[in-house]
Amino acid sequence: MFPMKYPVPQSDPPKSPRETLPSMYDLPSENPEEPGLPDEFHDWQAQLLSLTFCPPYYPAAEVFCASDMNLYYDVRHALWYKRPDWFGVVGVPRLYDQVDMRLSYVVWQEGVNPFVVVELLSPGTEKEDLGELEADRLPDEPSSLEGNGQAIESQSTQTQSKDKPPRKWQVYEQILRIPYYIVFSRYTNQLRVFKLEGACYQELELPESRVWMKELGLGLGLWQGEFQGIERLWLRWYDAEGNWILTEAEQERQRAEEAESKLESLLRRLRESGIDPDTFLEGEQ
Repeated sequence: MFPMKYPVPQSDPPKSPRETLPSMYDLPSENPEEPGLPDEFHDWQAQLLSLTFCPPYYPAAEVFCASDMNLYYDVRHALWYKRPDWFGVVGVPRLYDQVDMRLSYVVWQEGVNPFVVVELLSPGTEKEDLGELEADRLPDEPSSLEGNGQAIESQSTQTQSKDKPPRKWQVYEQILRIPYYIVFSRYTNQLRVFKLEGACYQELELPESRVWMKELGLGLGLWQGEFQGIERLWLRWYDAEGNWILTEAEQERQRAEEAESKLESLLRRLRESGIDPDTFLEGEQ
């Protein structure tokens, strides 16, 4: 926020309400009791991530992703949850029990933990998103299932207070053991990637602001472009050749441009051959 003292002193001539009343930079945009509620960027960025999340090793019917959805992680504390800005899961049915759209994601029902979580930094959640509120870490303990971040539950929660749930970093790293934890700030355009190595997250160096996830056959990086009419740096997925994965709307636009280019090329060749295509077009009318 940009600090400004209100009310603004009167002037002659009087200043406009835009100059004298609080702006969106002065007023709180987060609920103090539940910081990090989505703003416009959170909505569009999560949508772009979902539209381009197409792991080639899994059919679409076995891929699920969601944004701002309750993620329940501890069977002993069934009401405890985290609410990632975006997360992706592979190897689960797209629909719950092949029938219904999900109201939330319950790991002890699904049997598969998220593979990647993305948090979009907000002023009220930045320190928690980066694990900076953790005075101490949980001890390393084995999970009930091993490999690829698919543990359903961990004994780690036994060290937590019965009345106070663990923080976000601990849940992702120690309990769910999510292989990739992504943090992006639209304020600084900084992308940070943490990969689970053994018991702890290790931050990866990103010389090109990209990370390749070989287990998915996908990469995630910063793309400069226009989405929903807004030009800026966005997070989006790319394939093994380094090509950004297109949304359906972009694919349709690309097909239309290719068809128009082929038509223009055909018309040019006809004219070069001494045939006036306009004659045929007039004859069709």
